Amino acid sequence: MLIGEVARRSGVSARMLRHYESLGLVRPSGRTGSGYREYSREDIRRIFHVESLRSLGLSLREIGRALDEPGFAPSALVDDLVRRTRERIAAETELLTRLLRIDAAGPADWEDVLQAVALLQALGSKSPDARQRAALSSAHEAAVPVDALVEAVLSETDTNVAGALRWALARSGAAAAAPLAEGLDSPVAAVRERAVRALTELPGGEATAQLRHALASPDAVVRGHAALALGTQGVVDAVPTLIDMIVAGRNDTDAADALSVLAGEGATADRIATGLVGRLAHDGTGAPARGRLTQALAGVPGARASSALAELSRDEDRAVALTATYLLGLREER
Repeated sequence: MLIGEVARRSGVSARMLRHYESLGLVRPSGRTGSGYREYSREDIRRIFHVESLRSLGLSLREIGRALDEPGFAPSALVDDLVRRTRERIAAETELLTRLLRIDAAGPADWEDVLQAVALLQALGSKSPDARQRAALSSAHEAAVPVDALVEAVLSETDTNVAGALRWALARSGAAAAAPLAEGLDSPVAAVRERAVRALTELPGGEATAQLRHALASPDAVVRGHAALALGTQGVVDAVPTLIDMIVAGRNDTDAADALSVLAGEGATADRIATGLVGRLAHDGTGAPARGRLTQALAGVPGARASSALAELSRDEDRAVALTATYLLGLREER
């Protein structure tokens, strides 16, 4: 079969077939009487082998080795191809993400594009100072897409940079609440904590709704941050978690302060007092926890809390009794 017919049937151009011949990949087995290249059935089969290996991403040099070296191990080559392909996909994915973020920033001209690129690169810098400057400047220069800030917040380990990033994210508006909430399901505890801390600083009802969901998290740290934030907002659903925090001795002072904010005169104060008293009476509540619960009653107004303190002033635990007596005295002085 002559080269033109081979090119037509195989889909490989005559020029490429001549290139293969020059490299020694595919040499036509014969020549016609006029000197034209003539390909045998085996030659054509080798052409298809070459094209098949090219489709896998092998270089022509690698193809030559694969076809001509008897000891060449295909498994090693395939493993290398897998590695290189994954690296290429990762690089292309990173490029696509960067392009989408720049597009989301809505650049008006090339100057905006360049500023956005510079800020995104700075957010990924190894220098904490550079990352902090990028976070602080994001409010004044080219807009940084919310998902880029969320990713930076969830991965940041430097305390100062993390604070700057949360500030920048809070200024970006309520759109950050949903992507941040995805971080609450991370298998990494540190990421879950960063997500909930950022949510507590976001304005708007969407952030509050996500914090309400966080009260059901299996992570006690996530529940605690959510409860403290919701308590200061007057969300009574946070009460059980705040009481749990006092019992556990985890941010118990802040939890007691949050209960004080929630405990206005009336039903909420009575609900809080009832919850504190119920945990005081629980058989599994140890002496240190009972002391903290008694102290928490100090910030709860109303007759229910006063009655509980009066009863506790006669408690068998002397430390609890003395604390309750002292707190009753303070109430009487008011």
